[in-house]
Amino acid sequence: MRADLAGWGRYPRHSGDVVTPHSAAALRAVQAGLDPYVARGAGRAYGDAGVGLEATVSMRALDRMRAFDSVNGLLTVEAGVTLEEIINVLLPRGWFAPAVPGTRFVTVGGMVAADVHGKNHHRTGGFGAHVASLALLTPQGELLTCSRSENSALFHATIGGMGLTGAIVEATLRMIPVETGWIRQRTVATKNLDSTLAALAKAEAEATYSVAWIDVTPGRRPVGRGVVFTGEHVLAAELPQGRQVFPRGRRSRVSIPVDLPEGILNRWSVGAFNRLYHGRAALLGNADLVPWDAYFFPLDAIGDWNRMYGRGGFLQHQCVVPAAAGREVVAEILDRVAAAGCAPFLAVLKSLGAGVGDMSFPMPGLTLALDLRVTAQTLRLLDELDRVVVAAGGRLYLAKDARQSPDTFRAGYLGLTRFETLRREIGAAGRLASQMSSRLAIQ
Repeated sequence: MRADLAGWGRYPRHSGDVVTPHSAAALRAVQAGLDPYVARGAGRAYGDAGVGLEATVSMRALDRMRAFDSVNGLLTVEAGVTLEEIINVLLPRGWFAPAVPGTRFVTVGGMVAADVHGKNHHRTGGFGAHVASLALLTPQGELLTCSRSENSALFHATIGGMGLTGAIVEATLRMIPVETGWIRQRTVATKNLDSTLAALAKAEAEATYSVAWIDVTPGRRPVGRGVVFTGEHVLAAELPQGRQVFPRGRRSRVSIPVDLPEGILNRWSVGAFNRLYHGRAALLGNADLVPWDAYFFPLDAIGDWNRMYGRGGFLQHQCVVPAAAGREVVAEILDRVAAAGCAPFLAVLKSLGAGVGDMSFPMPGLTLALDLRVTAQTLRLLDELDRVVVAAGGRLYLAKDARQSPDTFRAGYLGLTRFETLRREIGAAGRLASQMSSRLAIQ
């Protein structure tokens, strides 16, 4: 089937063939006739990582849960199973995922391929740190078991490898026990970047989960005020009497049915939202019990929220820079964005630890994510920000990228040579290729 495909940011768009196998055997048969191709999960990578250079293999039909070991918390699922499906089945039994991204509408294969990280990365690592083993179909048709002890080089290349080592067919994951589906959230409103960083550092030392929202309203000084959120899983004994122990995830309460006019997210509308958001946090200021979905996946409450940016789509610039340079780089990026008059609808800051894959995004340091509408000005601005990040020894998140240059990419991903060597050894070079890997000249 021929289709137009894009990532969640809806930029860039490409046309290509899409096939949807329903089993590992069907996947092996269909991939033999595809060249070049890449596997795709739920399409929640923001850019072009999940769009094949010529063909795209949708993995959503491989959506079976295979086994669950309730003694050790080991879950085996096919790659097309979503995080939402896992939570719906296992949370009522007292289990939760050890690391989650900002949406639950992602597949297990996608989470492994991107080595997604959550609000607890500085403590427990990303999703890849909790993968016990993988079943990987290589471009040569071999179905290999990969783990830290078996085919370990391929295992570490696949975690964070953006689907460029093969199609992840199945994964065994370590889940964590929880007593309720509630999170005790604390909020701290801050006045400037230094107070935001200080509050974030305190939160990271004391809480399991922590993240900061940053106000980047153009023209506002000082830049960098924000709201720091912490979270802890609530114990059963702490839950008020009569409260449902494991609340079900709520579907989107509102939805955006059409593309909004492209100028609706501007410095004035975003500035007004930021003032309200910061003011509300300043008034609340203390602990509150919130359901798991409201804490981990707030944007999931808005259906098709990517349409807010208009038909042209949006870009997310998410970088990570070493801790020693973190404050200076974040300050410079925020100053440049504000000076350019750009109005990010979302700006998020948190700390990361080390990644586990050869191509994992995280490194010990600060990560800043900015969502911006696609314009010529935005593209020029992001080129400037890339140079700041590279000079500091940082890199950009491949799962969010849609436009960085090969030079920026190669400067940041120091495991690339080893990764490309392994791709040649398993016959992936020239056969497994996405629009992203072509853009970045990955061999």
